Amino acid sequence: MVATQNKRAGVIGLGAMGLGMARSLLKAGFAVSGYDPAETARENAAAAGVWLTADTDAVFADCDVIVLSLPTAQHVLAVVQAAQAAGHLAQTGAARVIVDTSTSEAATSRTLAAELSALGHGFLDAPVSGGPAGAASGQLSVMLGGETQWLEAARPALEAMAAKILHVGPSGAGNVAKLVNNMLVANHMVTTLEALRLGEAAGVAATEMLEVVNSATGRSAISEVHYPNWVLPRSFDSGFSAGLMRKDLRLARALAAEVSVATPMADRVAELWAETQSGLSDNDDFMRMGDPQVDRLSAKEEQA
Repeated sequence: MVATQNKRAGVIGLGAMGLGMARSLLKAGFAVSGYDPAETARENAAAAGVWLTADTDAVFADCDVIVLSLPTAQHVLAVVQAAQAAGHLAQTGAARVIVDTSTSEAATSRTLAAELSALGHGFLDAPVSGGPAGAASGQLSVMLGGETQWLEAARPALEAMAAKILHVGPSGAGNVAKLVNNMLVANHMVTTLEALRLGEAAGVAATEMLEVVNSATGRSAISEVHYPNWVLPRSFDSGFSAGLMRKDLRLARALAAEVSVATPMADRVAELWAETQSGLSDNDDFMRMGDPQVDRLSAKEEQA
């Protein structure tokens, strides 16, 4: 790993993922500044050793590498535009690299990357996989889009946060890869639930079915990791919400429409994930979709 001596990193968005990444950066020797509007997130970050700032602009003023962990592309755009307006991304300033780990939109990432490159700064779309546990342990997988020079500039921070750094192409490529991945996750959750409910109805317990599936060709991360850790123990606390999964499905389908690719399976899965069909609120953990004790797949009767 490249030495981190005298390196400062900022993290904007100190929820479950952002706080985990901040902790990993601290462990790797970075001085970490951070901001989040939520008081609880700020308290947790301060307890972990993060230097809290009064606003997002102060993070840009203080750091060489700024990590974003935000809900939507609109939040990302607002934060970067605010930093530009405050003069922290001026052409004459020291080069900064923004590492956007949010599940964002390729078009937004490409626009920001082009604008910032013209000013001498870098923008990497770097959505992650691995959940809060992976963030806290520095074992995330990063799907990264952007120019190689900015990847190398951000590498020490990326290596502190991730076990795998997959540079998949130019700006926007990381966003595309993450949306495709999460589309598959949403599909796998539904098909695994369907399979386990069929097995149980025919007399084979879900635990026994999973042992078979995970030893054969039907396995997936959903069956190998998610079901044993969060679904069958009924903890349903993976840290990723049904609302976020719905957002990612919506973005994946919008991307498919943009490039004229048919996604009939994802279209149907999106209907099954809808609150009216699944009964899950946006705040519910997305693991609840896979609960074999609840029938979320049968057609719901229309209300009179």
